[in-house]
Amino acid sequence: MIDLKLVQKNPDVLAKALADRHSDIRVDDFLKLDGRRRELLAEVEAMKGRRNAASAKVAAMKRAGEDASDLLRELGDLSDRIKTLDAETDEAKAAVQEWLMRVPNIPDVSVPVGRDENDNPEVLRWGTPCDFDFEPREHGDIGQTLGGLDFERASRLSGSRFVVSFGWAARLDRALINFFLDQHTRNEGYIEVCPPYIVNRTTMTGTGQLPKFEDDLFRIRDAEQYLIPTAEVPLTNLHAGETLDEASLPLAYCAATPCFRSEAGAAGRDTRGIIRMHQFNKVEMVRFAHPDDSFNQLELMVSHARLLLEMLELPYRVITLCTGDMGFSSAKTYDVEVWLPAQKTYREISSCSNCTDFQARRAGIRFKPKGGKAAFVHTLNGSGLPTGRTIAALLENGQQKDGSVVLPKALAPYMDGVTVIEPRR
Repeated sequence: MIDLKLVQKNPDVLAKALADRHSDIRVDDFLKLDGRRRELLAEVEAMKGRRNAASAKVAAMKRAGEDASDLLRELGDLSDRIKTLDAETDEAKAAVQEWLMRVPNIPDVSVPVGRDENDNPEVLRWGTPCDFDFEPREHGDIGQTLGGLDFERASRLSGSRFVVSFGWAARLDRALINFFLDQHTRNEGYIEVCPPYIVNRTTMTGTGQLPKFEDDLFRIRDAEQYLIPTAEVPLTNLHAGETLDEASLPLAYCAATPCFRSEAGAAGRDTRGIIRMHQFNKVEMVRFAHPDDSFNQLELMVSHARLLLEMLELPYRVITLCTGDMGFSSAKTYDVEVWLPAQKTYREISSCSNCTDFQARRAGIRFKPKGGKAAFVHTLNGSGLPTGRTIAALLENGQQKDGSVVLPKALAPYMDGVTVIEPRR
């Protein structure tokens, strides 16, 4: 959530940010709502002043033995009016708060202004895509042929956008999780967490999934609880309502969890394979940083996602998301995109964002500087990495002409020495 004072004092700053994001939210609507709130507050305070003066006069008249019945009736009318104004003021405050909850984060000045994904500048590339002497197949076909991915059985069990993994595919998913977690915790200082997979409305609101993205979530019937779309949600809210010690920053957490997404509005997109699923596994990285250091922490987090792909020998590129393509809570986002030979393009595999104080303000996460007043921390999150899209990239980049798939050496210790997935005989 953005700072209320910023909107009140610098509405033009927010108006430009919303225009850059191509948002249809109007700052003029806020100014009207906040103006009404201010008017009601002024009126109710004036009424309460009159009531206090009248109450004091009634007391004085009674002490003097005078008849105060007329003034008492006036006091009753004032109290009724104050009660009405208090209710209207609460409604006005709620309207302002509701408006603020719908407003996306303000892009950092370093974010390029653009309309959509076509305006995202490339930062760097790593690795050289394979030059196959045969037509590369899509990962879904490879996985089915090798007996590891079964979409038909998953459809019978659950419907579309699910997969059942067998044998080597299930083992590979587990191996990747362990590989990612080991790298993050042993070499990069992340604390591993096993969070709940079901969270409440307050938790979803803290990271910005609610109220805007309710249609993208799986809600539990007759309960204000939801299946998590990413471990970012519980990890970021671990310190909701807390004031952290400045010396503890930065804090770094990671977690491997299933992720559940309804993919509302994604009909017809990535219907083949395991790129866009209702359920998938992912290792998430979350960092809590000092405001003066958060953009350094963003670069560090991106390097952690990149290193995983380099260790897996997967070509990738990094892009900066423009203002029109950024996520709701983000002030700046880098996407790391892995090369998929069958599609002859790079596809997102990690998205790393600095949310500045946007989520911390919603969730009430502060830190206490030495000799200073408590301030909001900056929160960051990034994929490190999703197993499904990583498996897709491994299958497509490692495919051989004889139908086998060669796995990167880094995974051998996690696959009991298996380095090649052989076709079934």
